Amino acid sequence: MDYRIIRSETAAMVNRLKQMQRPDGSWRLCFEIGTMTDAYLIILLRALRRDDAEPLIRKLTERIVDKQEESGAWKLYYDEQEGNLDATVEAYYALLYSGYISPESPRLKRARQFIVSRGGLSKVRAMLTQVMLAATGQSPWPDMLKVPVELLLAPPWFLFSIYDLSGHARVHLVPVMIMAGAGFGLRHEQSPDLSDLYIGGKQPFESHASWLPALHKLLEAVPPLHFPIHQASLAAAERFMLDRIEPDGTLLTYSTATMLMILSLICLGYDGKTSPVIKKAIGGLFTLLCQDERKAHLQVSTSTVWDTAMLSCALQQAGVSAAHPVVRKAAEYLLPRQQTRYGDWALRAPHTPPGGWGFSDISTLYPDIDDTTAALRATRAYSGQGGNSFLQPKAEQAWHKGTAWVRSMQNDNGGWPSFEREPHPQLLQLFQFDSAEDIAVDASTTDLSGRTLQFWGDEAGLTRSEPFIRKAADWLLSQQRPDGSWFGRWGICYIHGSSAVATGLLAVGLPADHAAIRRAAGWIESVQNEDGGWGESCRSDKVKRYVPLGNSTPSQTAWALDLLIAVHDRPTPSIERGIMRLIELLRQRDWRFDYPTGGGLPGSVYVNYHSNNYIWPLLTFSRYLRRYGGSIDPM
Repeated sequence: MDYRIIRSETAAMVNRLKQMQRPDGSWRLCFEIGTMTDAYLIILLRALRRDDAEPLIRKLTERIVDKQEESGAWKLYYDEQEGNLDATVEAYYALLYSGYISPESPRLKRARQFIVSRGGLSKVRAMLTQVMLAATGQSPWPDMLKVPVELLLAPPWFLFSIYDLSGHARVHLVPVMIMAGAGFGLRHEQSPDLSDLYIGGKQPFESHASWLPALHKLLEAVPPLHFPIHQASLAAAERFMLDRIEPDGTLLTYSTATMLMILSLICLGYDGKTSPVIKKAIGGLFTLLCQDERKAHLQVSTSTVWDTAMLSCALQQAGVSAAHPVVRKAAEYLLPRQQTRYGDWALRAPHTPPGGWGFSDISTLYPDIDDTTAALRATRAYSGQGGNSFLQPKAEQAWHKGTAWVRSMQNDNGGWPSFEREPHPQLLQLFQFDSAEDIAVDASTTDLSGRTLQFWGDEAGLTRSEPFIRKAADWLLSQQRPDGSWFGRWGICYIHGSSAVATGLLAVGLPADHAAIRRAAGWIESVQNEDGGWGESCRSDKVKRYVPLGNSTPSQTAWALDLLIAVHDRPTPSIERGIMRLIELLRQRDWRFDYPTGGGLPGSVYVNYHSNNYIWPLLTFSRYLRRYGGSIDPM
């Protein structure tokens, strides 16, 4: 391998990133999913009769139209077979409601035919799709979504508590509890009528049996008690949402939760046109848009903290000094965004001061482990001896608070969750929608835990001699699959998990010749594509087994190479072929460049991080040069 080629690629990426940095020190790249959020925003704006939103509705419509397949369907990812019913229902409904596409147009006729061929609306399984249909008057509320709002009054220690769910599940579920209990549906004379898509008159949605109707009957059987409890519960639900509104007006930074909150507040009597809370929430949604002159996309949230922290880390690994303005400005952006407010995470870590970072630019209440370790990595150079005189005190304080917070979030099994420690799955039996186990709880995940171990090893110098590190390592070793892989929750999927876990274990002192590491490296080499790269289908996270993509993607190729580089003292043929293929993929920029390799909600949401093809390849090139090339050129 000619090291000059890799150095040239690295320098080009570094220069590009320097040009892309914003004046405030951040990088703001799109956090892109399919058309779900675009469709929901059109439906919401039309339901609210927002006549001032016409240019935006037109742009959202254009993006949805661009994503339609020849079959009439919409897909969640390139290789999804045939199409996705839920995504097609959302897009079809939104295009009808937009008013810009005729119901008699060939594209909508094809979409309708696809929906009918898949059994119609009663076959919709995604919770959010069902909610949006019911909340806008297209369906009665299904029993499985009628979670009693009285659950809000149960204390955190009670057998069934709303706080047993993940934070992101809570902020989506509470608005649903309000609306479903009231049978709310915001509909007017301009609303489309989708009733003919319930094939055979079946509605609302097919689902498994649930004990929720029985609980409702029990509450209704004692009306003198039920009424005051119900009213107090509604007040508690309203307060729950208002207490978790971020400075920009969004509910915990999620556009999907914010849209549900707006509808639920209208259900509670807020005026959709004049309410200051609703007006600010809609303004907050507009700040989450990625758009150009023709198209617009509503992000689930912004990824600015994550992108800025990880790109700063990648630049530093590529030889950009901490004294360089691009790195210093990133630190100046990140340090003030360390959170100082107590969020719901404090319920199970009551003696831990705030110290985490969130994913989004405006997150003040919902820190997560991955963003916190990324921000600490990015600012580490400014703490301790030799740190920048201005940033050093802030960086040192951030380091102590941040590491203490991450340490306190470790679960009893040794792994780390994403947002809050010790989830309890008792409430899972309430929910029968697809992927409930991935949405409703925040369990330890192998990929995030592996990356956290890599942080403790590389940045804090900790090894398995530390009891909490050993506990994490033992848990990760217990999670390895018989074939040598690990399942990754937040990246697609076994390639991501295997790379994150193996590199994390190596960072805290597990030897490269350990049986688990050898099996992981062997598995990675066994799934290398003929072209030299790696690629895994999004379908893997749905069926919970490795599904090859049949093509290579840049980020997945970089993840696989990171594992092999960490294991081998010298370049192997697999590594050399992978490096060359990675360079080619970055230059080609076809569908593989945009393939969504980020995990969201299995079966519903897959993420194309626009930062992924900078962060991971740049880290891989730097690791290759440091391990095999002898040095990194300072930049």
